[in-house]
Amino acid sequence: MIDNLKKILNEDQDPKAIEKITAKLESLLMKNEEVGYIGVQKKPVTVFPDSIVLTNKRIIICKPKNLGLSMDFTDYNWDDIEATFVKENILGSEFSFSTKTDLSISIDYIPKTQARKIFTFAKEQLDLLKNPMVSNPIVETPTAVEETPVVEIHEMETFEEMETEEVTNFAEIMPVSQPNYTTESHQFNTQETPVSGDKSLSELSSEELFEKLQNYKKLLDNGLILQGEYDAFKKEILGYM
Repeated sequence: MIDNLKKILNEDQDPKAIEKITAKLESLLMKNEEVGYIGVQKKPVTVFPDSIVLTNKRIIICKPKNLGLSMDFTDYNWDDIEATFVKENILGSEFSFSTKTDLSISIDYIPKTQARKIFTFAKEQLDLLKNPMVSNPIVETPTAVEETPVVEIHEMETFEEMETEEVTNFAEIMPVSQPNYTTESHQFNTQETPVSGDKSLSELSSEELFEKLQNYKKLLDNGLILQGEYDAFKKEILGYM
């Protein structure tokens, strides 16, 4: 405030009036409120001039009374002020402002230099209300989106492996005599017809007959003979065991 008062006193302010006003303002200023400018009337004939104080929060009109022993203060917040005006006359200038409730307040006989400073400061405060300055705006930087890796799922074909027992010598398991199968009568002719070079069932030992029966079972399991054929072979072999 002291630095601002030095500037103010260089613009035709009455030092005594400024001293009285600042003494009263010490107990009137709100938290974080700072005085921006003080204008003092300069009438041809007056001992106790009116003053106007502009802060960063409001306009305060100061009017002395009781021969300067006391003072009336009327304040107007910047939010309530609609517009400000300055009019230069022959004897000083008149600064006035209107409120949003259609009030019109003015103070005259303000030196021209002071009136211009008051008007400029008022315009700056109103502009700040309309276009508030954003200090150090926080710019959100887009965060890198982690791409979810695409996992290609290949359907694996499963093959059911059937255990099959390899047959190496078909001559060993082929029947010595092929039964004659008739579909109409569904009867098997189990008469043995020996094949040249092979033993007949009657000539085989029990171990050989059992081995031949196992080979027939392998043929059935591998789908090489039908169940009916296997049953016929089995019955025939069991007849010789």
